Amino acid sequence: MAAKLAPIRLQPDHWIDWGAFLGGGAGPVQERYPQARRWVAEVLPELAERSREQWRSQAARTWWAPWRREVDPVWLSTSPDSVPWPEEGVQLLWANMALHAHSDLPTLLRQWEQSLAVDGFLMCSGLGPDTARELRALYRVLDWPLPTIDFIDMHDLGDALVEAGFADPVMDMERITLTWASAEELLAELRTWGGNVAQGRLAGLRTPRWRADLVQELGRALRRPDGRLGMTVEVVYGHAIKPTPRHKLAPETKVSLNDMRAMIKHGAPKR
Repeated sequence: MAAKLAPIRLQPDHWIDWGAFLGGGAGPVQERYPQARRWVAEVLPELAERSREQWRSQAARTWWAPWRREVDPVWLSTSPDSVPWPEEGVQLLWANMALHAHSDLPTLLRQWEQSLAVDGFLMCSGLGPDTARELRALYRVLDWPLPTIDFIDMHDLGDALVEAGFADPVMDMERITLTWASAEELLAELRTWGGNVAQGRLAGLRTPRWRADLVQELGRALRRPDGRLGMTVEVVYGHAIKPTPRHKLAPETKVSLNDMRAMIKHGAPKR
């Protein structure tokens, strides 16, 4: 996703690294914008501490890198609605592989839009609907509850961004086939991908017998001609900007102070 920053001219002063531990933005984004203040947003204090430890480890290994001259990042484990970044918002929100980590995507997108300054831009990505299609098909055959959420299609994501208040969304996607030597290796790697917000998943623990059956079925259903187990991953990318606020004209129209400032600074949008 960092390669998609190349044509963007805006130089952020502040940016949010949403879900930083898995998002991988610390290196490529800071290398491109070394002067920008980085705000790390994680949903839980434990995840914020994990990101902090990751940053310390990377900083120790790359003290010589040009982007290491930036001001130390600020870690957040609360809602960005009340954090002390500039009142007008940040110029970039980076949310790599974050779309599928929240069960309420419309609320999340509105939160991102509110965190951005006018003309600020969002860079986001997440898993698309073809992800784990082989695994989902296997669960259907076995009459088990589906193991994942219904990942969002890139066209639906574009519509959701507009509904959340963003403008000029640009969507992209790619499909990748991952392979493993065994079902055990496949399951071990899936556990490193983060949480699973799928509704209706079994709340309790599975039995050793169930897991043995799963391993056996994975080896049968996902086996490729070369002997390895294969599974599809679809990655959906989204880019959009926050436009100047628009308000419908009425006999009485209420405009927030921040929106009024943005409209004066950037000019009211043409109708």
